[in-house]
Amino acid sequence: QVQLVESGGGLVQPGGSLRLSCVASGIIFRTAPVGWFRQAPGKEREAVARIQVTGTTIYEDSVKGRFTISRDNVKNTVHLQMDNLKPGDTTVYYCNVFGNWGQGIQVTVSE
Repeated sequence: QVQLVESGGGLVQPGGSLRLSCVASGIIFRTAPVGWFRQAPGKEREAVARIQVTGTTIYEDSVKGRFTISRDNVKNTVHLQMDNLKPGDTTVYYCNVFGNWGQGIQVTVSE
């Protein structure tokens, strides 16, 4: 059974940073495509950052230069370092590992 456990969300002021982490179990992690998505109320879930099987990283345009996705294949973990956060980044973020979803974690950027 695949389990994804997310952590690292919370409240931060504009310009601040957060680091999301997602620990995976029950899956062969090192060969799996991974990614972070987000979904605002009433909107479709969108890909924020992904690492393909080839190792290629892909970022949504609005986060390029601010967010960095990385993976640790020893710890079965995928991270999302989020810098220079903006109020528009406020929403629930989801980890995805080979098509499996985490429970979601809230990120709020506000004064």
